[in-house]
Amino acid sequence: MRRMGNHPRGLIEALHTVQETFGYLDLDALRFVAATLRVPLSRAYGVATFYHFFSLKPPGEHTCVVCIGTACYIKGAPQLLDALKLELGVVPGQTTPDGRVSVLGARCLGSCGLAPAVVYDREVSGKVTPQALRDRLTKWKSHVS
Repeated sequence: MRRMGNHPRGLIEALHTVQETFGYLDLDALRFVAATLRVPLSRAYGVATFYHFFSLKPPGEHTCVVCIGTACYIKGAPQLLDALKLELGVVPGQTTPDGRVSVLGARCLGSCGLAPAVVYDREVSGKVTPQALRDRLTKWKSHVS
């Protein structure tokens, strides 16, 4: 925030920095940023909820991002999402109640040749089958991070 001179135009950059540091944006962080940049809390909250990158909840220990772009969708992304819902009981945008896995959907990962693509903890995997997805989830369930 100091880099931007505590100016309101630094709101998005400040929110990015807070999220990179703490993993998500809680109400205390939003209040602090809003007060420091002299913007209404409603504006900070509005920006944090408008942009998909920001999260108001802590992330799970593991993250599973399923590409739902056109190529991945045609090649099987809906089946992957169904497998996630069956295995974990969550849909994109949710974290399992035990905090182990956060599930996200992405419009495009830029890996269309690998469709359907999934990102497991920042590692891109291609041509993922529902069984391969279940196998990865089983590993996450059986190992303590």
